[in-house]
Amino acid sequence: MKYHLEKHKLANWWETHETGKILCTLCPRYCTIGNGQAGFCYIRQNIEGKLYSIGYGRPTGFAIDPIEKKPLNHFLPGSSILSFGTAGCNLGCKFCQNWSISKAKLNSVHSNYASPEDVIALAVKYKTPSIAFTYNDPVIFGEYVVDVSKLAGEEKINSVMVTAGYIDNEARKEVFKYITAANVDLKSFSEMFYHKLTFSHLAPVLDTLAWLKNETDIWLEITTLLIPEENDSEEEIKQMCGWLLQNLGDDVPVHFTAFHPDFKLRNIPSTPISTLVNARNIALSSGIKFCYVGNVHHLESQSTYCPKCKALLIQRNWHSIETFELSGNMCRNCCAKIPGKFF
Repeated sequence: MKYHLEKHKLANWWETHETGKILCTLCPRYCTIGNGQAGFCYIRQNIEGKLYSIGYGRPTGFAIDPIEKKPLNHFLPGSSILSFGTAGCNLGCKFCQNWSISKAKLNSVHSNYASPEDVIALAVKYKTPSIAFTYNDPVIFGEYVVDVSKLAGEEKINSVMVTAGYIDNEARKEVFKYITAANVDLKSFSEMFYHKLTFSHLAPVLDTLAWLKNETDIWLEITTLLIPEENDSEEEIKQMCGWLLQNLGDDVPVHFTAFHPDFKLRNIPSTPISTLVNARNIALSSGIKFCYVGNVHHLESQSTYCPKCKALLIQRNWHSIETFELSGNMCRNCCAKIPGKFF
């Protein structure tokens, strides 16, 4: 087979394995990849003894979204964000809501070449203050993330990672170097869930969360998709909230979002609103200051309140903002400081 190497980006984060195969060190899978083969993610391929990022510059499409859709509720609320991803993923979630992209190979989905400069030009053209690496997990196209986010920073454009946080602890220092905000999917607080339903492990995700919060200046929010009878028990939610409080503090916003039947979990019903609201109440009662629900319409649970005086600060109707009572990052009623980045 003849490869056009000039069309591919030589990857970072790999070494030659003792077997002669390539060992990819980007994520905790540490795939060993034979010549002509790709790793679990589909887009990191061994070509003639070198690892190439064949997803580099190959987005499957762009969209301009409200930033609340990421979801980020404390980072430039009400603003727009240029969103894109590639094919492939380094997790195997049976409940994936974007499986047509994340479980696809590049040759099975439509993609056009877009250089980092092209991405920045689109953001400038449409006046979006931020760019989001999303839809599939941007960890797998880390080289592209680094180059785009570096250019974005030079143009005063924010870069957002929407990720499962499944990344090697050395590689993440480079991949997140120019990132300004992240939403990390904490898919469950159970190793059994991670192993059975995502084909990955919980510990590296918790390690990434702690690193993001405690060792970087990246704004962090967390999302958990609640799946009936799988990760929605009160006990698990209490354990998760306890870990978050102990390791990240009380000011990291948490989002509980609704599952709908998809991909390989079509036999499980959608998450009831009552389950989401109950999870939010558990989080707030535990001491987490900001907790939201998503993928459903529930004004109270989608809005932001001052943790000191309880005033309504930001009322959201789906992804639209109808009330905004902040002066910078201060509550207009009691002047309490609200964590995040606000206009």
